Amino acid sequence: MSTIVTPYTDHRMAEIADKVRNGVRLSLEDGVYLYETDDLLTLGQLANEVNLRKNGKKVYFIENMSLYFTNVCESHCAFCNFRKDQGEEGAYTLSGQEMIEYVEQHIHPGVREFHIVGGHNNHVPFQYYVDSLKALNERFPDVTLKAYTAAEIEFFTRISGLSTKEVLEELRKAGLKTLTGGGAEILSDQYRQKMKVDKANVDQYLDVHRTAHQLGMKTHTTMLYGAIESHEDRIRHMIQIRDLQDETGGFLVFIPLSMQPKSKNASIMRRNSAYEDLKTIAISRLMLDNFDHIKAYFINIGPQLTQVALSFGASDVHGTILKERISHAAGALTPEGLTRKELVWLIKGAGRIPVERDTFYNEIKVYE
Repeated sequence: MSTIVTPYTDHRMAEIADKVRNGVRLSLEDGVYLYETDDLLTLGQLANEVNLRKNGKKVYFIENMSLYFTNVCESHCAFCNFRKDQGEEGAYTLSGQEMIEYVEQHIHPGVREFHIVGGHNNHVPFQYYVDSLKALNERFPDVTLKAYTAAEIEFFTRISGLSTKEVLEELRKAGLKTLTGGGAEILSDQYRQKMKVDKANVDQYLDVHRTAHQLGMKTHTTMLYGAIESHEDRIRHMIQIRDLQDETGGFLVFIPLSMQPKSKNASIMRRNSAYEDLKTIAISRLMLDNFDHIKAYFINIGPQLTQVALSFGASDVHGTILKERISHAAGALTPEGLTRKELVWLIKGAGRIPVERDTFYNEIKVYE
C-alpha cells in the first residue's frame, strides 16, 4: 500500500514515511519529531498502513471481567485514586470465596478471561494472593487468569522473600497464565520519583516481564501518559519496551493509557486532548515495529475516539470488562464496560472486521 501524505508534508516527515515504507526502525529523534509535528493526517496514515500490513482490517476484542481483590495499598502514587489505607472508609480485601460469589452474580456465558489487579496490600501474606488465584481457577477452570502487574510481582518478592522466578512459579501453579501490563507508568526513574511511584523501578518492571517470558509466558505492557513526562520520556519508554521485545518476543500487545484526572468534574483542560490520544496511539504503532498489536483502550479515551483510533494504528479495543474501577476512581467519564454486541457495533462502525479472541489472540469468531 502506498501512503498518501498530505500536500504540506515537510521533508522530515517524508523521510520518516520512507523509513516506515521500507521497514527501517524509527529512532528516538524520529519519535520525538512525530510528537512535535502538527501533520496528524500523515502520521495517522502511516500508522494505519503499518497496522493494515500486520492485521488487515481485523480488530480484536475479548469477553472478559475485571476483578479487584483488594484496594488496600502501601504505595501512594500521585495519580491514583483507587488505593486505600487499611481501615480507611471504603477499604476492602476479599477472600477467594467472596470473589467467587461476586463473579457468580455478574458472569455471563462467553467470558474467557479474568483481568485481575489490585492494591499492594502488605497486611496479608503472599499466600493470600496465591490462594485468590487458586480459588478462581478451581471454580472457573475454563477462564484464563490474567493477573497482577509487574509491580505487584515485585511487591510479592518483598513480602515473601522469594525470587521473581519463584513468585511466578508459585502463581503459575495456582493457575496464572499471563501478566497484565500495568505498573509501567512511564519507564523513567526520575518520573517515578516525582510522581511518587514508590513501587517497582524501571529495571524491576522490565526484569519481571523478562523473567516471565523466559518461563514461557506471554505478557502485556502499558504506558500511562499525560502527567509531567516529556515527549522524549514517552519515546524512551517505547524504546525500552521495544528492546525487551527484541530480546524475548514475549509481549502480546502495547496499551497506551491516557491518564485520567482525579475528579469526574475536572475540566477538559485537566484531561488529555483527543489530538494527543490519537498521536500517541499512532506513534506507538510506528515505534513498536516488533509488536503485533496496539490497543485503543475505550475506558480511557471513550468509544467514539476508539473508533477513530482504528484508523490510526490500533488493532484491539480490549474487551467487555464489566465494572472497571481504577480509571473510573480517577475520574474517567466513559462506560464501565461494553457488551459483545456493542463492541461488534463499535468496530463495524469504523469500517473494520470484529474478531472475538482469547487472551493470546487466537481467533474465536470473526464477525464478517
